[in-house]
Amino acid sequence: MKIIEKAIETAGIAHDGQYRKKSTLPYLSHPVTVGFYLLESGSSEEVVAAGILHDVLEDTSLSFDNVKAEFGEVIANLVFECSEPDKSLEWEERKLHTINKLKTASFSVKQITCADKLHNLRTIQRDLRNEGPLVWERFNRGRDQQQWYYNTIYTSLMTDLSSEQSSFPLFEKLQKTIAAVFH
Repeated sequence: MKIIEKAIETAGIAHDGQYRKKSTLPYLSHPVTVGFYLLESGSSEEVVAAGILHDVLEDTSLSFDNVKAEFGEVIANLVFECSEPDKSLEWEERKLHTINKLKTASFSVKQITCADKLHNLRTIQRDLRNEGPLVWERFNRGRDQQQWYYNTIYTSLMTDLSSEQSSFPLFEKLQKTIAAVFH
């Protein structure tokens, strides 16, 4: 558990002053929830820690070498594999990169990505109940493109899994949440 506590502390410092998209909610709530989903689903401590740190390389000043020095090569590589390419690229290019990378990603990376997307969608689901369709205006792309993205992510997550891996509980939760949000 010490590695998980250390990941929360590191993410808290790294994401200090950041907030969820168009919200006053501290950004740290997202990676901690991702970690909680993974822990609750029986993922290893290394996967949980990497889930908590999954956005530090793309959204903070922490580098791969920083993460590697603090958490070791396994966790640093998981965080790297969960990071999007250069943020200056177009939305479609970044999303296609993620979709294609997930098809051959390790099961650990698929677990983290699933937990990340599940929390993002549950946040959208909650905001749709509270605000209605105006929610889609906060995104770089609208509802239709988001629907395409999440459906395609789910398909990539399920590619090349063993029957045991495909029963990871968050996959079904993600599938049901996609259906509920984009009904």
